Amino acid sequence: MPEPKIAPYGSWKSPITSDLIVSSSVGLSQPTIAGQDLYWVEMRPSEGGRNVIVRLDASGAATDVNPPPFNARTRVHEYGGGDYVVSDGVIYFSNFADQRLYKQILGGELRPITPEADLRYADASVDAKRRRLICVREDHTVAAREAVNTLVSIGLDGVNDGEQVLVGGNDFYSSPRVSSDGTRLAWLTWDHPQMPWDGTELWTGDFQADGSLTKTRRVAGSITESIFQPEWSPDGTLYFVSDRNGWWNLYRRRADGEIETVTELTSELGVPQWIFGMSNYGFESADKIICTYYERGMSQLASIDSRTRKLQPIDTNYTDITFLRAAPGQTVFRAGSPAEPPSIVRLDLNTRTFDVLRRSNNLDIHTGYLSSPRAIEFPTTDGLTAHGFFYPPQNLDYRAPGGERPPLLVKSHGGPTSAAATALSLTIQYWTSRGIGVLDVNYGGSTGYGRAYRERLKDQWGVVDVDDCANGARHLVSQGEVDGNRLMITGGSAGGYTTLCALTFRDTFKAGASHYGVSDAEALAKETHKFESRYLDGLFGPYPEKQDIYFQRSPINFTDRLSCPAIFFQGTEDKVVPRNQAEVMVQALRTKGIPVAYIPFEGEQHGFRQAKTIKRALDGELYFYSRVFGFELAEDVEPVQIDNLR
Repeated sequence: MPEPKIAPYGSWKSPITSDLIVSSSVGLSQPTIAGQDLYWVEMRPSEGGRNVIVRLDASGAATDVNPPPFNARTRVHEYGGGDYVVSDGVIYFSNFADQRLYKQILGGELRPITPEADLRYADASVDAKRRRLICVREDHTVAAREAVNTLVSIGLDGVNDGEQVLVGGNDFYSSPRVSSDGTRLAWLTWDHPQMPWDGTELWTGDFQADGSLTKTRRVAGSITESIFQPEWSPDGTLYFVSDRNGWWNLYRRRADGEIETVTELTSELGVPQWIFGMSNYGFESADKIICTYYERGMSQLASIDSRTRKLQPIDTNYTDITFLRAAPGQTVFRAGSPAEPPSIVRLDLNTRTFDVLRRSNNLDIHTGYLSSPRAIEFPTTDGLTAHGFFYPPQNLDYRAPGGERPPLLVKSHGGPTSAAATALSLTIQYWTSRGIGVLDVNYGGSTGYGRAYRERLKDQWGVVDVDDCANGARHLVSQGEVDGNRLMITGGSAGGYTTLCALTFRDTFKAGASHYGVSDAEALAKETHKFESRYLDGLFGPYPEKQDIYFQRSPINFTDRLSCPAIFFQGTEDKVVPRNQAEVMVQALRTKGIPVAYIPFEGEQHGFRQAKTIKRALDGELYFYSRVFGFELAEDVEPVQIDNLR
């Protein structure tokens, strides 16, 4: 092997190009076991971000279920999830363009089963006994009011069956689940200003002869207890995840109505319900549960004997496991590791062998170009400790001149109630293989470290998260790992807000990038959609009572404090963070004479899905930093117009 070339950090030539990333990568989610078949959803940037349901039959043949232009994606809560369900070889899915539910017979008929109206559907469960679906419905038919959420039943045979409202009156519903004998229904509900990771209630009801519910009752939950993923076991026992002891653990409701603890972990068996259909456990049988949980930010896999409640770890190299489903003899999930991209994986529970069914990409990249994350803990404000994953620069073809330390790009994840994942991310490797270190921060407020850590962000958004990102960067500088004069910060959505706050209210970072980020907290409180319309109550305080806090924590109001370059990427059809939030901020920076760039993307919403958009945003950010910090790029990328660049 030839000696590595000597070149400055940031100037290394990498085989991990934006073209490579977008041409070969798909998003994977929502695996389902249906008899001998498996299903999952692929989000394909090469098809304009279309969601395609894929069926894998017993012979191993994979076929697309929904033909173009059908896009299996619901807009309930805007973030969607729970996009489809399978029953007796028939697939029912929500179509993005019209938000109607469609019935797809394999190899045959495709037709809508809900009316043409401003209604959205998600998270369906099959009530086979009554030949119907039970799902969340979000009613937007009256523009002058907030959308109305209910649980409804829909006949499997079409619009003539009508819709029956089963449960209503609360602000939000999720997870309707029919018991194994078809006699009962369980569901989750919550009201403003709670978010599902703050406080939810678990309810059950008994079906009457006409399909309506009676004897409805609250089983668990409150405004200070978050319930996640109710499921009925094959023997009819109701299980659920709760954080009543400070960590999301598994519980069940006994026949006498008492709640019994199944696991007692100082780990997280639940995740924040940003989307429908999340699943961290499933039943191999009434006696065996397969589960995944987060321990110090990384996934573990285990089986639980439901009789003895003994948890037995399952050895795996995967560090990020989600969307777990189980059936006799097998479990299927999405999984990844620092060396493996997110993939749909099946585990044979008898032989303990893992079978990768679909990778998000099939690229064969030499490990010499891949940086492995190192979990770090670092001191932060008020004597506390924060967490993150540090990826040092790595490229087998290069090394930096002696004495040079690499630039650092700090990633602030979205949510902000979310977490950094450790599955192989080619977008992170895009930076590290060019000689730029990356710190993916799990700031206070992130999930995976218990409720107390999650609640550090209560009333402190724009403070705790910003401090943790800045202190993480300073920690790596103090350790001699990175160059303190070349610190950058980037983030999307809520991460974009943290980025803009860090650039405005702190002097740690020298440049940054906001991807559809919030700059005006008060405008967000006034303009955003129903699901998040009261989210800020817990992050800043209720509005307008705490209007002064919203003003003080909005970067748009303090552009005089911002004195370093920033680039903005924004979808023109974003309903979560409207485009004007970026454009007002950009204009303010232009007026002040600070280097600034703005790239709007026509047709994109909240989060970029089209291949050309993803490519442009990635290359554009790299180009921006190269001009700001003055390092030469090893390859040509499309230039970005940068105003006020001297």
